[in-house]
Amino acid sequence: MSPKKGRVFSGARPTGRQHLGNYLGAIKNYVALQTDYDCVYCIVDIHALTTMDATIGLKQNTFEMAFDWLAAGIDPEKSIVFVQSHVPQVMELHTILSMVTPYGKLIELPTFKDKIKQQPKNINYGLVGYPVLQAADITLYKSDLVPVGVDQAPHIEFTREVVRSFNFRYKTDVLVEPAMKVTEIPKVLGTDGVQKMSKSLDNHIELASTAEETQKRVMTMVTDPQRMRRNDPGNPDVCNVFSLHKIFTSAEDVKSINAECRNAGIGCVDCKKKLAANLNMYFTPFRERRAELVKDPDHVEEILRDGAKRACVIADQTIHEVHEAIGMLE
Repeated sequence: MSPKKGRVFSGARPTGRQHLGNYLGAIKNYVALQTDYDCVYCIVDIHALTTMDATIGLKQNTFEMAFDWLAAGIDPEKSIVFVQSHVPQVMELHTILSMVTPYGKLIELPTFKDKIKQQPKNINYGLVGYPVLQAADITLYKSDLVPVGVDQAPHIEFTREVVRSFNFRYKTDVLVEPAMKVTEIPKVLGTDGVQKMSKSLDNHIELASTAEETQKRVMTMVTDPQRMRRNDPGNPDVCNVFSLHKIFTSAEDVKSINAECRNAGIGCVDCKKKLAANLNMYFTPFRERRAELVKDPDHVEEILRDGAKRACVIADQTIHEVHEAIGMLE
């Protein structure tokens, strides 16, 4: 890949079919970054093992995520798209980086503490070392930027510290300190209007849903909690439906909805119907492209395998430089 403004890396766990929060928080940004950066996008199936008791759906979830990424506009001609486990060099770098990582630092990370609360009976070695593997993901490809939400800031700073520790210990500049590129929409609320959109909370709207399914989900969305009756004036500033209108509705219509809601000129039901219609219009091309990809999973697997081959070229060079810096016999 020819150099542009630098190299971007991002990885996501294979959670299956993606929802609106995934799209606005990450995928849409992934697509936009392809214009100016060399992009490396990875489905991190090894990371997923740290929280999974059963892996029956792992392969299908990986495919479902790949379908959504490609349908949304991630272009394998512009970006490297692959599955984490298909580039085994990341496991070697993970092991090497673990040698310069203090254990105390790992258990103090906010995300680790959150995971302990979520899965107190499954605090495995991989979960503790998750940030080191994440650092290996990023540094293996000499990544300059990592697009993340603000909640991931500690992990990127952790990766920078690991890079500094490695380079200092082995008197080298082989590994690159990545910078964080904060996404424009770091948090998308679910249909409940309170919690972050999530499959586990069943408050999500899937990108690949049918028009009917999308409307059904939108009609369950919580609006202004103070608006009890149709004739009550509403407050768009606290309405999650209106927050999505600002993204998927024309500026002129947003202005109109804002005014009408405040004087009870439009009710919540009609407001939701407008949003559902606009979501369906916006995602129609995506759904058509996705349907074609689903018909040919072998082609999608070929894209992922080709991406892994291209990723391995970069990974091999990095590992060679790491070995040389340490003084290992190759």
